[in-house]
Amino acid sequence: MAKIAIIGSGLIGRAWAISFARAKHEIRLYDQVAGAAEKAIAFAREMAAPLESEGLLEGQTADQLVARIKPAASLKEALDGVVHVQENTPEDVAVKQKVFAELDAIAAPETVLSSSTSAILPSKFTEHLKGRARCLVMHPINPPYLIPAVEIVPAPWTDPAAMEKTRQLAVASGQAPIMMKRELDGFVMNRMQGALLEEAFRLVADGYASVEDVDVGIREGLALRWSFMGPFETIDLNAPGGVKDYCERYQQIYSRLFPSMQRRVDWAGEVMQTVEKERRAKLPAADLLKRHQWRDRRLMALTAHKRKAAKEIGS
Repeated sequence: MAKIAIIGSGLIGRAWAISFARAKHEIRLYDQVAGAAEKAIAFAREMAAPLESEGLLEGQTADQLVARIKPAASLKEALDGVVHVQENTPEDVAVKQKVFAELDAIAAPETVLSSSTSAILPSKFTEHLKGRARCLVMHPINPPYLIPAVEIVPAPWTDPAAMEKTRQLAVASGQAPIMMKRELDGFVMNRMQGALLEEAFRLVADGYASVEDVDVGIREGLALRWSFMGPFETIDLNAPGGVKDYCERYQQIYSRLFPSMQRRVDWAGEVMQTVEKERRAKLPAADLLKRHQWRDRRLMALTAHKRKAAKEIGS
């Protein structure tokens, strides 16, 4: 398939390596920290076995997937002959400006330069680059090898051809691209998640519900539909006449609620005492890692189920 460079091998970089290698791309993994790339490959080996057991390696074995990921001794070696670069350095504008200047100077002119940043607009670190037209953001929900949605975000000067190449790569790699028409602070997913978290913190801070009650409302309520359809499809199916009928019936409820939802609660303020106390009562800090592993295995099982269901119904 394609040759891809992963720059930065931390939490996001190592997850991208697994995702792209599963799609049978050849991965060159570079990290300026000595030994970091090798640790990322060890992580890939650890995760590949359960992915194989769930049937999530596209017919490959765990060994075949890991063999596609190789460390690079230098940035120049990592970028040699690649069609796509996925940068995963810290969320710092100055760092990304420096890294992208290096990438732009070394990578072949046709190579797409993409950042995994979750919060920095691509215009903030690509404006002065000679090759800025090939620069964009491809922001995943971690880990991308289990959660397919990925935001592809242009700077004002990004070439539509670079966006299309990245869309095709994402689809071929099993991702579900969100093609943003222009850049916006928070992109799509963080803005949607942020709106929900704002209300969750307000409900707890104002004493209307416990932390667990709010979690139940999502886990055992809204998320059941949201696991296979989005908010617009949800309301399209929640009124006899579809989305227009839903809005005519129920918009007045939400317009009434909206004014009371405009007040912010400081997440790190007084409410955090309640949130932290209730979460630690539910899950002791010593069990966080075990619960992380449980979450990932449940995501694997859900992903396998959704793939099977999609094949059965042909969608």
